Amino acid sequence: MSYVLGIDGGGSKTVCVLMDENRQVISRGEAGASNYQSIGIATAKQSIEFAIMAATDKAVNIPKPITISAICLGLAGVGRKEDIEVIKSLVKELQNSQLLPINWALPATNILICHDALIALVGGTGNSVGIVTAAGTGSIIFGRNHQGITKRVGGWGYILGDEGSAYRIAIAGVQAALKAYDGSGMPTSLIDIFKVYLELSNLENLVELIYRRGWGVTEIAALAEIVDLAAALGDRVANQIIDDAVQYLVVATSTVIDKLFSDRHILEVVTTGSVWTGKAKMHQRFTASLNQNFPEVKVIFPKYEPAYGAGLLALQKLIK
Repeated sequence: MSYVLGIDGGGSKTVCVLMDENRQVISRGEAGASNYQSIGIATAKQSIEFAIMAATDKAVNIPKPITISAICLGLAGVGRKEDIEVIKSLVKELQNSQLLPINWALPATNILICHDALIALVGGTGNSVGIVTAAGTGSIIFGRNHQGITKRVGGWGYILGDEGSAYRIAIAGVQAALKAYDGSGMPTSLIDIFKVYLELSNLENLVELIYRRGWGVTEIAALAEIVDLAAALGDRVANQIIDDAVQYLVVATSTVIDKLFSDRHILEVVTTGSVWTGKAKMHQRFTASLNQNFPEVKVIFPKYEPAYGAGLLALQKLIK
């Protein structure tokens, strides 16, 4: 029996699945974030190593060391050739790790390194054709057609892009609350909701939280839940923020459809990430708006998780 590892590394957590050649998940492990662009390569390596360790530790019915014949790492922040070279070096270090009960039987051709949007597409649809509109801590829209042609929109990170993401929603919410507090913006319940949620005596204490305590992208992105709640409760300002996020994601997804799927066959768009599961019904808003121009598009939630998609891509290496 051959085994493979599928790894999904994002801005919030890292997931590793151990799969056999029959596409069955033997075990699964989780660890911290592994977007090396935002947390550094050393921390990213540690998260990946710990996720693999957690998965292998749970494989109680398989003798150790486990022989791994292929691996796929789908990582946030890996979109350029330079990034792939960095992760190749990381994989070499993992193969020398004394912590992992693994026998690495990995020819170079059986190591696949890609961005996390590809594994989200493969896991979400169960195949490699369609579109993934990913909006979690960050955002990216990625598609692949039957000819193998791909198109990406976004994925430029929290400073240069990530419109429609939890991070951008959170920042817009905080800015709107502060403007309302200053008197330069529209009134909004976000002021009181932020104070209650974060246990602040004064909204000005946000400065200490975000600047002095050094909040990072992940901590700030978590504040999107507050904006989502305010929108669900009917706050006009929060609803405008949610609508702006939805419309960006609709435009970006439409761009990929126009580029790759001119034949307009039935097409699946899989939505992944934390923003789609909130109380403000972003998923319904997105679906309704997208279907106005593309009624043949079916918007779905993922059939499988991205790490499973990574495992499927790793298994394809064994077939070849």
